[in-house]
Amino acid sequence: MKSDNELNIKSQSLLKERGVELKDIAELVLFLQNQYIKDLTLEECLESVKAVLKKREVQNTIITGIELDMLAEQGKLSQPLNDILMEDEGLYGVDEILALSIVNVFGSIGFTNYGYIDKLKPGIIKKLDSKNGPSCNTFLDDIVGAIAASAASRIAHSNPDKIGLVD
Repeated sequence: MKSDNELNIKSQSLLKERGVELKDIAELVLFLQNQYIKDLTLEECLESVKAVLKKREVQNTIITGIELDMLAEQGKLSQPLNDILMEDEGLYGVDEILALSIVNVFGSIGFTNYGYIDKLKPGIIKKLDSKNGPSCNTFLDDIVGAIAASAASRIAHSNPDKIGLVD
């Protein structure tokens, strides 16, 4: 069995290889929470992202989703699944279900954060969701959104006395 540290290193390495920096995810967290928590910093958001990434369930989801995206790029999945992933078909839904396994770790506020960020597709999510070129990010864009939603939820749960709309 792989150690938590090995899985953490592998999952973060895959994110980086696919063009996702932890700072990109932290910016999404700040986007989700800065209107509710006064003086929230990017550094606090980054720490929350790192804490989310330490969870084995999150690491397993990252590795699984990115591997499926890469197999689709290489044409190594059977049809019609390969085409479904390459086209990121809207009715596929399995990518969102996999991402929800991350959100599930951090409570119900994670679901609303995830739905919101998945609808708006800000920052790195918009870049990942674009269907330009030979890359497949069908799972990755949802996974990144789920990590951000979970990190934002973690911050909200850690600061219940600070929550309120910021003027």
